[in-house]
Amino acid sequence: MHYLPPALETLVEQFAKLPGVGVKSAQRLAFHVLSLPQEEADQFAKAIHDAKRSIHCCPICQNFTEGDGPCPICADQRRDTSVLCVVSDPKDVVAMERSREYRGLYHVLHGVISPMNHVGPDDLHVKELVARVAEGSVQEVIMATDPDTEGEATAMYLSRLLKPFGARITRLAYGIPVGSHLEYADDATLMRALEGRRDI
Repeated sequence: MHYLPPALETLVEQFAKLPGVGVKSAQRLAFHVLSLPQEEADQFAKAIHDAKRSIHCCPICQNFTEGDGPCPICADQRRDTSVLCVVSDPKDVVAMERSREYRGLYHVLHGVISPMNHVGPDDLHVKELVARVAEGSVQEVIMATDPDTEGEATAMYLSRLLKPFGARITRLAYGIPVGSHLEYADDATLMRALEGRRDI
């Protein structure tokens, strides 16, 4: 991209590092940022800077939060402290909260066990999870990692680790999405749907 000014090339390269953003999308974003009024561009840059400086992990659940204390979910006394939902990323907490059905607490691992990417249990917030369950107040731990190879391996590893503490270990049921057809479901999805069946 030698035909672009160096500063613009750098901006495109930075946008291209974002997940799901290719070179063409990165160029569109970079050109859009340049077309912003200076005040809006400054606000955009300030928002990134402020977020990086002020957001950190909750000392209890490891979800993103601001301030010195626990996150709003951990601080909410209306939540069920006996149920813990284990997710791999903070964005999974957002997805679970969108359902408005879950009223327990969370634990965010910040990744999954992935030998191919050199990510082991020590690279995740596993010790903090074990410490929370070991306290004895947690009665159920819901494994809500993705239903892929790495998510399944992480869930199995954690369930073996936590079983000795006496808490019930469960896994989210996976199956046929609402609005889809059986004929398009793969074998693994059908198997999961059968395993997760329930009375009606």
